[in-house]
Amino acid sequence: MNILFLHRNFPSQFVHLAKALAKNKKNEVYFITNNYDQNLTGVKRFFYQTKREIPENTHKYVKFYEDSIIHGQAAAEVAIRLKRQGFKPNIIYGHSWGLPMYMKDIFPDVPLLCYFEWFYNSTSGDFGFDKNRIIHVDDLAKLRSWNAPFLVDLYSCDAGISPTKFQKSQIPKEFQSKVKVLHDGIDTDFYAPDQNAKFVIKDENLTFTKNDEVVTYGTRGMEAYRGFPEFMKALNILLKKRPKLHAIIAGEDRVVYGPKLKGTTYKTLMLEQLDLDLKRVHFVGHLPPAEYAKLLQISSAHVYLTYPFVCSWSLTDAMSSACPLIASSTPSITEFVEDKKDGLLFDFFNFEEQAEKIEYALDHPNEMKILGKNARNKILQKYSVKKLLPKHLAYLESIIQNYHK
Repeated sequence: MNILFLHRNFPSQFVHLAKALAKNKKNEVYFITNNYDQNLTGVKRFFYQTKREIPENTHKYVKFYEDSIIHGQAAAEVAIRLKRQGFKPNIIYGHSWGLPMYMKDIFPDVPLLCYFEWFYNSTSGDFGFDKNRIIHVDDLAKLRSWNAPFLVDLYSCDAGISPTKFQKSQIPKEFQSKVKVLHDGIDTDFYAPDQNAKFVIKDENLTFTKNDEVVTYGTRGMEAYRGFPEFMKALNILLKKRPKLHAIIAGEDRVVYGPKLKGTTYKTLMLEQLDLDLKRVHFVGHLPPAEYAKLLQISSAHVYLTYPFVCSWSLTDAMSSACPLIASSTPSITEFVEDKKDGLLFDFFNFEEQAEKIEYALDHPNEMKILGKNARNKILQKYSVKKLLPKHLAYLESIIQNYHK
């Protein structure tokens, strides 16, 4: 099989599939990206360079579309070069974030599979979830315009993949028949429980184990979309009640998803508003996967919140690690977590209820151990990469075979 992957952030969601295909010497695995940071054995990377930035005077409604066009055009130029050199894929698999937009114009007789991560809606999902946010027609118009690149891909693609039922449900019904729900898969050998694990914070000369009372929180950015303010308010309650409690927060002081604050960050704002014992609150920044796995292994209670939006990998990684899980009861989470079976759920905006659920978890470790085992079993049964990878490979083969019938 000759396959061409497309993703700005190599290898991202395609890591397991690309590795598996590259192991077979009969396959040629090509990957167009602009991420130079990583490398995979057997995967041939081809880098593109965007030619310009988005002009400042570009209408705000179409900035995201123009960004997608700029990246899509740059990726298309690389694909044209590969075609001239004699490369023809059996299938193209691209993340719908600009790069697949023009592939059908270059390889019109090659099936195009698109990975659809998120389609924006004004009546469901993340937008309007915070009832305190005033929504104007201007916001709605901008949101509608943001979907332009996804609509191009939904029209152009021969098939699509969405990792969860919830994410697929956001796609317009007239296109849903094209899209198959198929999760990326979790490396359950890597994210697994270890009672002897140790998490070391070198800068503070601290070492934590399962014997310590530790609440953990980890996302890419400290932002409203991932409930960082609500978590900090709950933590403020808990630290005052539990003198032995420590909190370890992984992530960067930035906003990855959702609106930014003017002139400050959510971390700065929370530290200014709350009277926290900072000797027991440890901000450890972005962690490499091996360190993050250790953090989950020593956690007494792992807290995860999100708007109704794409779930972070950190949720399923925690479940795979049999971590005692306390999470917000938002639709994207409830597809994975059943209250009092795999974890404890709470209302996203009710930080007092969140604090109660965390404290319950800390006071009932044996009960939470059972929930953690249930969570891991669910991942092993439904979301393990060992089970899902063969399904991905079979789906690719079926698309190729049906396309040429």
